[in-house]
Amino acid sequence: MTWVYDPLPAPTAFDVRVQRAGPAVAIWLWTLAALVFLMVVVGGATRLTESGLSITEWKPLTGVIPPLSEADWRAEFENYKHIPQYSAVFPDMDLGGFKFIFFWEWSHRLLGRLIGLATLLPLIFFWARGQLPAALKPKLIGVLALGALQGFVGWWMVKSGLTGRVEVAQERLAIHLMLASLTFAVLVWLAASLREKRAAVPAPPRALGVWANIFIVAVLAQIGLGALVAGLRAGRAYNTWPLIDGRFIPPLDQLTLLRPVWRNFVDNLLTVQFQHRMVAYAVLAFALAQSLLTRRSAGAGGASRRANALAGLVAAQALIGITTLVLVVPLWAGLLHQAFAMIVLGMAVAHAQVLAQGR
Repeated sequence: MTWVYDPLPAPTAFDVRVQRAGPAVAIWLWTLAALVFLMVVVGGATRLTESGLSITEWKPLTGVIPPLSEADWRAEFENYKHIPQYSAVFPDMDLGGFKFIFFWEWSHRLLGRLIGLATLLPLIFFWARGQLPAALKPKLIGVLALGALQGFVGWWMVKSGLTGRVEVAQERLAIHLMLASLTFAVLVWLAASLREKRAAVPAPPRALGVWANIFIVAVLAQIGLGALVAGLRAGRAYNTWPLIDGRFIPPLDQLTLLRPVWRNFVDNLLTVQFQHRMVAYAVLAFALAQSLLTRRSAGAGGASRRANALAGLVAAQALIGITTLVLVVPLWAGLLHQAFAMIVLGMAVAHAQVLAQGR
């Protein structure tokens, strides 16, 4: 029998375009992740400055243009005066003060629109040029859908504070922040997946990937609990550490004061802050355990270095949280705490993604 060498087929023009597009698509996705990160920080400033209800109408297109004349500004201010927050929180506000809070909310909404365009237009471009791997296309459509959903949830959140209360509903704020965090996590995962493959190394144990994915869920849950604390302004109460209201664990009757009992987890200031503290301890313990497990299972390689860095970031975030609490949530500390939560999430996602690639 005669063996004939059958060479591999030469790469097609489409294959070459996809390969060359890898770095460009990755840069685009990292840029989107950075924009979402900025969106979360600006959203935190909007919340901490009580600016989120300053724009009382949802105008997806025309709302991009702020008031341009003195008459327009006064008309917007009059709209704001009709909601409960004005009379209850800012009864002495003048037009200059209104312009300040309007700026934060308008900037937040404008950034959301820019993120939408920065997602849609490059997606169309890369898709039309055949530079997207087939497996990536539905995931990018999912990112676009998450962005659209986030816009609707944002208005649903704002609407909750226009009548009957002086702030947005904290559970809607939590959903809004969780969606933004999920979008950020997906973008980091996709961007990290496009990294250039390195030389083969021994694959880490599969259990490490399971731990890493569970840790992402824990971080997302803690971000949601933090949003409940922020929505209730619970960080401005019980400003001692490590004790809360004089005890490490408050009495059960105070933690379950409201009826039905489930309301305590979203409406009881003591319970909401207590659960945020306890989950923070659990996340820190998880990060330290993951670091030790990774060291023992995978040695002193890249996986161990990432796990150590992640544990350090979580410890730093815990320290920032404590500082924010005992200082009664100054603006700089609140923003740093929120921004660092996203850094922890991004590192956790990048670590899990690299493990999923067997590195």
